[in-house]
Amino acid sequence: MNFSELIRSFPELTVTGITQGSIYALVALGYTLVYGVLRLINFAHSEVFMIGTFAALFTWGLFGLDSNTARPSLPVALLAIGAAIVIAALCSAATALFVEFIAYRPLRRRNAPPLAFLITAIGASFLLMEVVGTLTVRRPFGVPALLPAKPVIDIGGWRVTPTQLTTVLVAVVMMVGLDYYVQRTRAGRGIRAVAQDANTAALMGVNKGRVIALVFILGGLMAGVAAVFNDIKTGSTKFNVGFLLGLKAFSAAVLGGIGNLRGAALGGLLLGLVENYASALFGSNWRDFVAFVALIALLMFRPTGLLGESLGRARA
Repeated sequence: MNFSELIRSFPELTVTGITQGSIYALVALGYTLVYGVLRLINFAHSEVFMIGTFAALFTWGLFGLDSNTARPSLPVALLAIGAAIVIAALCSAATALFVEFIAYRPLRRRNAPPLAFLITAIGASFLLMEVVGTLTVRRPFGVPALLPAKPVIDIGGWRVTPTQLTTVLVAVVMMVGLDYYVQRTRAGRGIRAVAQDANTAALMGVNKGRVIALVFILGGLMAGVAAVFNDIKTGSTKFNVGFLLGLKAFSAAVLGGIGNLRGAALGGLLLGLVENYASALFGSNWRDFVAFVALIALLMFRPTGLLGESLGRARA
């Protein structure tokens, strides 16, 4: 183990870990929302994220930007990012709603067993992946360079680039906004009511079908925003880009407490940090291995995750 490398690179590893963790957290929110209401692991959520990455790429193409164009001016770059966030979020939300309508709703109407939902979720995931893979000839697509690489914060080894700063700020705004929406609005109370007791909520006039559609839309919006910044961070996208990231985001949701919004956010940030610290200690090849081992170790001592609350019982 290389402790000297960890100590030397600690500021850089922390910043990159928080940035990557913010992306995990946004995607994890989709998993935890659906699970909190339906007790369903929506494995197709990783492809909802993937659709967002291509929607962002398409949006930047409308601005005449691709991997071969020069970096645009800052106002144009911010406008392009803002437009990509809106379009990617809407496309991901539409994809999530489509999956719910086509794959899960017929099963609910037939009172299908939980195993049928799980198999359907896996099938929907692979179906979306293969369709996009066929349409894109399974090749990677480069992303235009939008934000400057020069750090905007450089204090005592703590360097933060515009991409990292923008990613974290937007993620925080989205996470806080979602938490406020679920905890403080009328629609949010409906979500929590269905999560706690769907039958009683229906007797009180809550439309369960609309609530379920809403949580898929909200999860899709979060995944679409995450997709934009994952594009910018990695510089490319591909038909299977959501597979490993989706698995890690789901792990982050479990780490924080599946069905808990704040737990998903916390789990994502912690997973990002653990990954980066592990890459310094053991080498980049062990990055994913250590992250999942840490998850397993924590769940052995705290099976409900760090916060361990269901969505229906979460406090404001």
